[in-house]
Amino acid sequence: MLTKRINSLSTSLTIAISTLAGELKAQGKDVISFSAGEPDFGTPQVIKDEAIKAINDDFTRYTAVPGIPELLQAIADKLKRDNNLEYKPSQIIASNGAKHSLFNLFQALIEDGAEVIIPSPYWVTYPELVTYSGGKSVFIQTEDVDGFKITPKQLKEAITPKTKILILTTPSNPTGAVYTREELEALSEVLKDTDITVISDEMYEKLIYDGEFTAVASVNEDMFQRTVTVNGLSKSVAMTGWRFGYLASPNDELVAAMKKLQSQSTSNINSITQKAAIAGLDGRADDDIEMMRKEFQKRRDLAVELFNQSEDLSVQSPAGAFYLFINIKKVSNDSMQFCKDLLADKGIAVVPGIGFGSEGYFRFSFATSEENIKEGIKRITDFCKTYK
Repeated sequence: MLTKRINSLSTSLTIAISTLAGELKAQGKDVISFSAGEPDFGTPQVIKDEAIKAINDDFTRYTAVPGIPELLQAIADKLKRDNNLEYKPSQIIASNGAKHSLFNLFQALIEDGAEVIIPSPYWVTYPELVTYSGGKSVFIQTEDVDGFKITPKQLKEAITPKTKILILTTPSNPTGAVYTREELEALSEVLKDTDITVISDEMYEKLIYDGEFTAVASVNEDMFQRTVTVNGLSKSVAMTGWRFGYLASPNDELVAAMKKLQSQSTSNINSITQKAAIAGLDGRADDDIEMMRKEFQKRRDLAVELFNQSEDLSVQSPAGAFYLFINIKKVSNDSMQFCKDLLADKGIAVVPGIGFGSEGYFRFSFATSEENIKEGIKRITDFCKTYK
């Protein structure tokens, strides 16, 4: 007999769609997938070289649970250099991807019935982990006309005596929305005199196309003290399969609790990944990061232009990440059925907006070639002409 908490979990919709697209391809079907949240570039050579060196040096044994000292220092240095955030290495934990960091956080913070405020659309994993941890998700709905960002008024209205956590994602998956410093300052005013912890997911920090990135914890001292910064190298340095994420918090009690949990679950992350990740943090891969960012920006501009030529679809140009969140409300109010039919009829795999908590949209990843983008959007727009 399985537990209630494990039965409460749903399979990740993004992974499910990507898997189905792969299976259809293997069967010989003409499928183009825009569903995966994964760069199509290789990991930079400098990072691979460090991994090879670690293997040849037999750096293959257990390490300290939160990470080797030189890795934790590299993360601290990165946070200071890029985000003007001061953390001691003891306030940082490296985990098996940012998803693992979030799992540890929710397990350490959420009691039964605790409320977690999640702006919608949201990354599919947030509410699943909240439910698994015994909490309750409280969603704040945003729309494309709002830039997919919550307002101070919405935040204030969502807070109750049971509110434990606010999740902010900047840049956003799935919309690419990026909060400005002024917007974050306004939200911080609402949080003053509360005990709410802010979890700031900044995984797409390096993929900014318009404006500047502002780390949530850097806004002011109050936000620094209440914020747990979650980040990694999966998206910015094309290291998805290496499974490297990290978190940082000035709350020593919270960090100690998560170290204890990780010591009894996964223990340290892969030792070779730790050595390699240093090269992704200390600036040696910056040229590769900038190359990828520029290429993603070209693809973004192309995809936005092509989608907005359609009378049936519309999309706002995202300021960051590598997704478009396409409005299909003129065509369908059932994004799941729309995406199923699109895959069956045109061989195009995208992720329905309902999986991110927003009906009437689908997510389109432009982390693929311009050729695929052009062909994919042509098939999608042709499909919409006859789908109504």
